[in-house]
Amino acid sequence: MTNDMTNVHPDARIGRNVVISPFTTIAAHVEIGDDCWIGPNVTIFDYVKLGRGCKVFPGAVLGAIPQDLKFQGEESWVEIGERTTIRECATINRGTAASGKLLTKVGSDCLIMSYVHIAHDCRVGDHCIFSSFSGLAGETDVDDWVIVGGGTMIHQFTHIGAHAMLGGASGVTKDIPPYVICGRNPAVYEGINLIGLRRRGFPNAVIEEIISIYKLIYNSGLNVSDACRQIRELFAPSEHRDRILTFIEHSTRGIIR
Repeated sequence: MTNDMTNVHPDARIGRNVVISPFTTIAAHVEIGDDCWIGPNVTIFDYVKLGRGCKVFPGAVLGAIPQDLKFQGEESWVEIGERTTIRECATINRGTAASGKLLTKVGSDCLIMSYVHIAHDCRVGDHCIFSSFSGLAGETDVDDWVIVGGGTMIHQFTHIGAHAMLGGASGVTKDIPPYVICGRNPAVYEGINLIGLRRRGFPNAVIEEIISIYKLIYNSGLNVSDACRQIRELFAPSEHRDRILTFIEHSTRGIIR
């Protein structure tokens, strides 16, 4: 449903049961899935795909060109999954050719609160929450079920593991492994995200094993490589063990201390 006070390009592909509020602008190369609600004063530039059931609040800007001097006007995209909510004045920029990705991607069932910035070529998983005034610099990878506290700034090229929680006003310059809680500036390890894991139904035995694994990494006095070798020897293969080890062994920036 549109009205005379919207500016929707006739070539934009609008799904069924979509509400587009007054003073909103939608460009030509845009796809909006069924059952979306687009609030007033929203701007959706070219090359944006929005999944079913999303909500976009006033002042949000989706698909603006990257804030990257290497960008040369190439066709690149923003893709947003299903049922994701984007609150007031959040900004999500397109990808770049220089990254080799040409895509900024946000998953399904996410909550992007007011004034959040997601820069070019970031990848955000499903069920993530970004609190107000947090920001992701370019080419940051965020796995599923991550919670980012308000005012947190995240350095480019960093990787945040699944089920991690970042305290408010943190400064992230290193990779954050799965299942942990961290904070401060620069961000440091502060334990396991116990409440989050329990809310998501992790069995107590699994949580205890995750705690034991991170004690070896952070409290044993071993360097990270030696700790990982011990973890492989002491703990049977499992989804959580292997996720932690794979994350650390593929980290390019090193993990938080």
